[in-house]
Amino acid sequence: MLQGSYNGNLVAISYLVASAASYLALDLAGRAARGNAARRWRWRLGGGCAMGFGIWSMHFIGMLAFSLPIPLGYDGPKTAGSLLIACIASGFALWLATQRDLPPLRYALGSVLMGGGIAAMHYTGMAALEMAPGIVWDRAWLGLSVLVAIAAAGAALRMAFRLREESASAWRMRAVAALIMGAAVVGMHYTGMAAAGFPEGSLCSAAGPDGLQAEWLAAVVTIVAVAIFALALVIAVLDRRMEKRTSLLTVSLGQANEQLIFLALHDNLTKLPNRVLLEARIDEAIGRSARSGAGFALMFIDLDGFKAVNDMYGHTMGDRLLHAAAARVAASLRSQDTAARIGGDEFVVLMELDDSSEAVATAQQLIRALGADFDVDGMPVRISGSIGIAVHPQDGAQPRDLLTNADAAMYYAKQHGRNQYRFFDPTMNEGAREQLALMQDLRHAMQRGELVLHYQPKYSACDGRVTGAEALLRWRHPVRGTLSAERFIALAEKGGLLHDMDTWTLEEACRQLRAWRDAGLALPGVSINLSPVQFESAELFERVRAALARHGLEPHLLTLEITESTAMRDPEQSLATLQRLNDLGVHISIDDFGTGYSSLLYLKRLPARELKIDRGFVCNLMPGTEDAAIVSAIVALGRTLDLTVLAEGVETRDQADLLTGMGCHSLQGYLLSRPLPPEDFAEQVGRQLAR
Repeated sequence: MLQGSYNGNLVAISYLVASAASYLALDLAGRAARGNAARRWRWRLGGGCAMGFGIWSMHFIGMLAFSLPIPLGYDGPKTAGSLLIACIASGFALWLATQRDLPPLRYALGSVLMGGGIAAMHYTGMAALEMAPGIVWDRAWLGLSVLVAIAAAGAALRMAFRLREESASAWRMRAVAALIMGAAVVGMHYTGMAAAGFPEGSLCSAAGPDGLQAEWLAAVVTIVAVAIFALALVIAVLDRRMEKRTSLLTVSLGQANEQLIFLALHDNLTKLPNRVLLEARIDEAIGRSARSGAGFALMFIDLDGFKAVNDMYGHTMGDRLLHAAAARVAASLRSQDTAARIGGDEFVVLMELDDSSEAVATAQQLIRALGADFDVDGMPVRISGSIGIAVHPQDGAQPRDLLTNADAAMYYAKQHGRNQYRFFDPTMNEGAREQLALMQDLRHAMQRGELVLHYQPKYSACDGRVTGAEALLRWRHPVRGTLSAERFIALAEKGGLLHDMDTWTLEEACRQLRAWRDAGLALPGVSINLSPVQFESAELFERVRAALARHGLEPHLLTLEITESTAMRDPEQSLATLQRLNDLGVHISIDDFGTGYSSLLYLKRLPARELKIDRGFVCNLMPGTEDAAIVSAIVALGRTLDLTVLAEGVETRDQADLLTGMGCHSLQGYLLSRPLPPEDFAEQVGRQLAR
């Protein structure tokens, strides 16, 4: 037999190539196990080719490490066939390793088929030598090599299946497993080489010009193997980075989606469920009730006194108070109950009931919690809660009915003393229906021309001459008669109609003043009230300027009245707005003075020309009373700031005399004249101005 020898360096390289191919196989198995079906098949096919070429490269590097004392070459078709066998076996291995499970029978069959494929690759590659006479095989070594191939395949399958999941230490475990698998694959190859015997006088037919020369094949195999390994590893690294970025993006999108869902179902200020989520939970409670007969109640909560706090101290403090109130409401409930904010200072509680006494106990707890002092930015604030309770199913079978009836019960509680709870009674809906009907009528009032302005004269306290008039909004309801603004202004604000009413009032007051002056009634001026909605509008200045220009009025003929609390809501913005109006020539009056929370530092900076003392201080005005002291202080303040002081709500001669004695400049009230329609006003004031 010819004696062969091995190049130690190439043997070592073959082991490194086998280990690298094994690591690549483990990494690709992990990637081929994730993603959708198309992605998994792409990785199986591409990975099978890369892994097969790696095993085939190890085989031929091992062949090149073996030398005989005769020239050696390799048959091209058989060499290519061995490569194809290696790729098919590798692809089959990846397919097995990426299945959801690997039962014993499939594992055993897969090991045999894959091991047989590796052995077939090896012996097909050996056949590519085309030795003459043929290679003499030692059956014992040959059988052992096949067993080693099957064992190596089984070990590779088991490791690939177990190490396909990604983790922080996955690469270390794969590296150790690759070294073991590489040793097994190399062991199979050299066991198979030991089974081969080459008789004396043997020649390699493939060493001729038609065969593949060993030197040329060595260079090609080395370059291509390195290129494929590098490409596969680069793709794997890029894919890992892409997976990491995709994972981070998925997490971010998931968090963003959760946040959007939360915002869609919860109130942004208090983080309590909103109306949408509340109605969904009411539907669930109705379903549970239908199945098990379990009862539940809705509690409609309105904060008494919140609007005054919000107007007095501003929206920022109002928001903090709402947040604190929401926390108290939530803390007063059981874990299975739901507290929701459905708008403004309105909350709804959904609670399961075994007995109506549970609703009573919870309502009492809520009233105590909301009635205790709040500390908002170091300032003690006191409010209370009015609660209406509707019980399912007797007070409503549908969410809307239950909410409506709980609202009606709350309204009844508020109308009858506040800071209390009331269970719904069908008679309560009469008031709610009346308010709803009034709202519907109000929506058509402007279109039908039912809104009018009445005018109440202002008189000089010294000589009784007319100093101007205040335009007051009235609604000539076709059924209810003439209604004052107090009856419907809150409904207009709630229904979003206040802006249009304010615009109409400004336009109509200017039109009427122009008409009077054209008719010879030289009224010194007219004043209108600015609601907070109109005052905070960015279009206010242009609207006022355009109305004056349209009706040819000099700006000083128009006085705009804003309440003290409105002016102090955002002092700096109010100062800027009022200064622009003052520069235009419009007069500014601070209405309801003394009822709000003012900073004199800001008050003295406001370009106001008039202070109006609220009727609340005038109605019970008597010498020596607290009201008298307050009015006297307001008059003194107004005079010090060089402002005209006007007292409204004057109903008796004693009140008029006392106010005049205190130094009030102007008086307004029923004692002097009620608000009058334009025609009556022109007749009465015209006679007085003529004197």
